[in-house]
Amino acid sequence: MAATRPTHLYFTGDDEADRFLAEEPLALLVGFVLDQQVTVQKAFSGPLEIRRRLGSFDAATIAGADPGELEELFRRRPAIHRFPRNMARRVQELCAAVAEDYGGDAERVWLEAESGEELERRLLALPGIGSMKARSLLAILGNRYGIRPPGWEDVAPNYPTLGDVDSYEALEDYQEKKRAHKAALRAAKS
Repeated sequence: MAATRPTHLYFTGDDEADRFLAEEPLALLVGFVLDQQVTVQKAFSGPLEIRRRLGSFDAATIAGADPGELEELFRRRPAIHRFPRNMARRVQELCAAVAEDYGGDAERVWLEAESGEELERRLLALPGIGSMKARSLLAILGNRYGIRPPGWEDVAPNYPTLGDVDSYEALEDYQEKKRAHKAALRAAKS
């Protein structure tokens, strides 16, 4: 199954970072790993900043980096993430899995999936990708890249995700809806 690669994923507000996310499959996965307790914009800007600081951006290089040096790269101001040690480790674990299981080619995670269920399993098997992130990735892959293996509809989310974001305005709208949804959940618990 061939992917129709978008020119941008409008997650950061920075043209170069958004192009990099769309062009580099590993960047998309790393952005999702970083998307925890920071803004979407901060998380998805991380892959481009890692490439700038490391001088390259491939799974084998990141997986084989000295953990202390990688942590320092994450910690250098401005920090790539508010939890540099933890996130450097998680990104390195993800890259090790991509290097080992997919020959360093992150795009194989989805291009070789023969069904929606298999695609979901492959995403969930990646370090740092849990259920919510996998479902959002399924939506992005289906809506932005045209990756819809048989049964994709059965595993794709039926609620707003980053897969619905096709412009900076749509990102703002998505984030507003997400905040409202979280507020409603908190109110329901009270």
